[in-house]
Amino acid sequence: MAKKKEKKSGLISTDATVVENKKARFDYALEDKFEAGMMLVGTEVKSLRMGQANIKEAYVGPKDGEIWLFNANIPEYQQASQAFQHDPKRARKLLLHKREVDKLLGAATRDGYSILPLRLFFNGRGLAKLEIALGKGKQAHDKRDAKKKRDWDKQKGRIMRDKG
Repeated sequence: MAKKKEKKSGLISTDATVVENKKARFDYALEDKFEAGMMLVGTEVKSLRMGQANIKEAYVGPKDGEIWLFNANIPEYQQASQAFQHDPKRARKLLLHKREVDKLLGAATRDGYSILPLRLFFNGRGLAKLEIALGKGKQAHDKRDAKKKRDWDKQKGRIMRDKG
């Protein structure tokens, strides 16, 4: 899903992706996906609306029986005064149903799965959401196969476009 921006203000509208973690899709075989809400402060939401965030180095993990997002970088909102600013790398609690939390925690501890942040976006109601997934790490040969398939699909598309 591409970014949809309003032309005048430069803000991201609803149903728009703020940031996507493409590396996670390459490094892990993804299975179950979940949509989680996030507990944010006002300046974090304003920074996200400006399209400023980074979840490449972020990870999701348990803390006190809950699911948290760690090491995600949401920069300070420049127009706010220093008194209202937030810590850019603070841990953020994810809002999920109890059944989803139990499934994620069980799989992460017993089965060797990782919980990965995939995409940070605004839903249709304008709420900031994080798409997370359970994934197992790919081996090197699996990554090579994925790269070969992607390259062949590109080449096939070029051939089809040129021929007809």
